[in-house]
Amino acid sequence: MKIDVKSFSAPCQCGREHKIHVKEIVIEAGAINKIPELISDIFTGKPEEISIICDDNTYTAAAEAVKDMIQGSKVVKLPPKGLHADNHAVKLAEEQLDGNTKLILAVGSGTIHDISRYIANKKGIHFVSIPTAASVDGFVSTVAAMTWNGFKKTFPAVSPILVIADTNIFSKAPYRLTASGISDLLGKYTALADWEISHLVTDEYICSKVCDLELKALDEVCSCISDLRGDVPKDKQLKAYEQLMYALLLSGIAMQMVGNSRPASGAEHHISHLWEMEVINKPLDAYHGEKVSIGLMIVAETYHMLKEAIRNGQYEMENYNGLDYMELKETFGPKGLYEGMLEENTPDPLEQIDIMDFENLLPRIADILDKLPSVDRINELLTMAGCVKYVRDIGLEEHIIPKTIRLSPYVRNRLTFMRLTKLIKLID
Repeated sequence: MKIDVKSFSAPCQCGREHKIHVKEIVIEAGAINKIPELISDIFTGKPEEISIICDDNTYTAAAEAVKDMIQGSKVVKLPPKGLHADNHAVKLAEEQLDGNTKLILAVGSGTIHDISRYIANKKGIHFVSIPTAASVDGFVSTVAAMTWNGFKKTFPAVSPILVIADTNIFSKAPYRLTASGISDLLGKYTALADWEISHLVTDEYICSKVCDLELKALDEVCSCISDLRGDVPKDKQLKAYEQLMYALLLSGIAMQMVGNSRPASGAEHHISHLWEMEVINKPLDAYHGEKVSIGLMIVAETYHMLKEAIRNGQYEMENYNGLDYMELKETFGPKGLYEGMLEENTPDPLEQIDIMDFENLLPRIADILDKLPSVDRINELLTMAGCVKYVRDIGLEEHIIPKTIRLSPYVRNRLTFMRLTKLIKLID
């Protein structure tokens, strides 16, 4: 299966030119065997100028075979235990990286890709994506989601110029990684609602073509969930894995078209980012998608509850008094992140909201929230996929949820309905 990437850069009715940076995407069984041929089409340098970034696990899964096919290439092998996309991992990789490197091959899942794309951007070189698990939608992202000195940030980075996804490899990844990828995709339900609501309230740019692409990715993943784990013929299961990887890459292309993560990241991702900053919780043994999965449940429950309150008139408008500096300092100050939070939230996106105009838009916002699947349906999809759903599944307690809802909107200067709820007070 090949994705016709050129078709996504066709003229668009939104009025913007969508730039696609990835040149070719191949998803098929045995794709890894085409690596020498595919790389020769994009790179004319010497094998000694190619560096493979992987960890101990992905070295065994694929990187060793890649090294054997590209004789003379160098291997940067990172320890998988406690490996995160952060400044420490970047430093560790750069210490091993050959100074003559002109092309990076990222062999792994999300963490390896973010480290690779950050370094490739820093060095001004290309990189190639070789996913070993269908675990995230960020393989072709143009930004790197990193934890930098404890602060969750999104850095400008580069998309891979080529994606080589071998079904025989990523279908054999631990299923927990696959479930994480499904969770990451299902989070688009609330992300798209947030984008549409922000467009309605502030006239933020939105593109229907990009939204349709994300919805297509959602349809793809929902259509194959039962075949990923079920007792089905092997060829049918491999086909389901290809559909899942296709959906993940479609979501990444949607982000390329816009130039940021807006189509794929909303309040559900902000919850994940808050927990990754470890300011209201201890370190978690949980993948990014697992945290997004729980965030999706929290956000969906909150949004549907607010939708009903709006329609039943069980609310009143709150005067906005600006950022809660005291709680921000108490929460982020002990880790030295308070100043960074203030910088992230300047300008405050709520300061531009006219409270009366916003109240008049609430019925239309409720209509947008009608597009969200019900909490029961989301729960059903996550259950079918074997995804985590509750805070207890990752070692957290229920009492963290209200604080998470209050603080998570601050981790990104991006308007979501969760942030807008600071202007609404529910009446019991």
